[in-house]
Amino acid sequence: MIWALLVLIVFIFQIATILVLEYRRPSKTVAWLLILFALPIIGFVMYYFLAQEYRRRRTLRRRGVVPKETMLQALLRCKLVHRPEDMRGEEFRSQERLYRMLQSMTFSPITGCNETTVLTNGDATFAAMLAAIEEARHHVHVEFYTIRDDGIGRQLKDALIRKARAGVEVRVIYDGLGSLELPARYVRELTEAGVETQCFLQAKLAFFNKRMNFRNHRKIVVVDGLVGFVGGINIGDEYLGGNPKLGFWRDTHLQVKGDAVYFLQEVFIQDWWFTARKRLAKPAYMPAHACKGEEQVQIVASGPNNKDAAILECVFAALAVAKTRIYITTPYFIPDPSVLMALRTAALSGVDVRIIIPYVADTRLVLFATLSYVEELVTAGVRVYRYHGGFVHAKVVIVDRLLASVGTANMDMRSFFSNFEINALLFDEKAIERLEKDFMADLASCEEVNRSHFQRRPAWQKAGEMAARMLSPLL
Repeated sequence: MIWALLVLIVFIFQIATILVLEYRRPSKTVAWLLILFALPIIGFVMYYFLAQEYRRRRTLRRRGVVPKETMLQALLRCKLVHRPEDMRGEEFRSQERLYRMLQSMTFSPITGCNETTVLTNGDATFAAMLAAIEEARHHVHVEFYTIRDDGIGRQLKDALIRKARAGVEVRVIYDGLGSLELPARYVRELTEAGVETQCFLQAKLAFFNKRMNFRNHRKIVVVDGLVGFVGGINIGDEYLGGNPKLGFWRDTHLQVKGDAVYFLQEVFIQDWWFTARKRLAKPAYMPAHACKGEEQVQIVASGPNNKDAAILECVFAALAVAKTRIYITTPYFIPDPSVLMALRTAALSGVDVRIIIPYVADTRLVLFATLSYVEELVTAGVRVYRYHGGFVHAKVVIVDRLLASVGTANMDMRSFFSNFEINALLFDEKAIERLEKDFMADLASCEEVNRSHFQRRPAWQKAGEMAARMLSPLL
């Protein structure tokens, strides 16, 4: 009897702990309570190590990482957009509310002297990236969630080693979980050649200091502070169609020249300080550039070390003002309730809302979670398409002619709240049209979800979707 009472008290304590610590996010609370009821003791141990809030006091601080004088000089070189009337797109000039929201992120303003190139799929991305690295004269900064020791991984390694031996400063950050299979030999060859390498939260250490759930999902390359790359593509042969299960890998990346590169560089320098505890203070990291482009670009970074979910707020704000169309491509669709409501409301009010999700997925549990949202979206008038041309991994959002987003963040709660992510917001009509062209081309390889047919899916699939939906805040 006493033992039963003790067990009950412990169980109540576990429930109360989760309720108190997770009250801000009810969906996450439900997910952890489900795990706790299924695995009473193990579930709480998992919660203790995986679900604790990121300890902000030990995270990097934005101020002081990049010297004030260096950042001030970079800002003075930028062509900053100070008023909505200065936006090149006509539609944006009447969106003062959206403009004010975007400008509230003063650490990353909208800049107006940029040139961007949309890179569709791995071939174009790796070719442009390696070509830029070969032209490096001062430094190469590389940051990826996943780096593999395969064909393209060795090409990157060889290119970095050549530059390091030629006297170029080369630094590499890779995520401890995303690059878990990266052999020590690969890293050792880089360091022996003079490349500085850092692992972002090694998996074992991250587990014991309760940061396992927080991953660096960013993909950044900066060459000489003049050319930058950001988008959905990691370093691996699967992005060239080398995965026998997934086949062709559909993805989108972005090359940037001009003002916006300063802010890609700033994020890399912050992450380098976080991993190496070393400041990169040389003015040469923020050099003057000769870019003559007029594209307007904003770099938006977010992570669990920040109080605000910047990428989520940008996405929601853009969706909320849509008048004609919302086009989304994402491999994982597990939206925050606010995003789900914004999409449903837009569709019900006559906005053309289309979402491309995978048909073949790399993770069945995440696919089931994604599918659990499909019926209510389709019922509201959202057109959902499943990509049959391989595996779609692009992370693109297009809203009217206002803006488009290309970056590392998926349309899921992990990207919005738990991962370190980075997106580029594009406001130039040419860039938006190029992304729209790719979206329409992808639709040709898609099958639209038919509501009546989808409702007749097997009972076992509906059960799987239900379970995955309850766990979705943790995926």
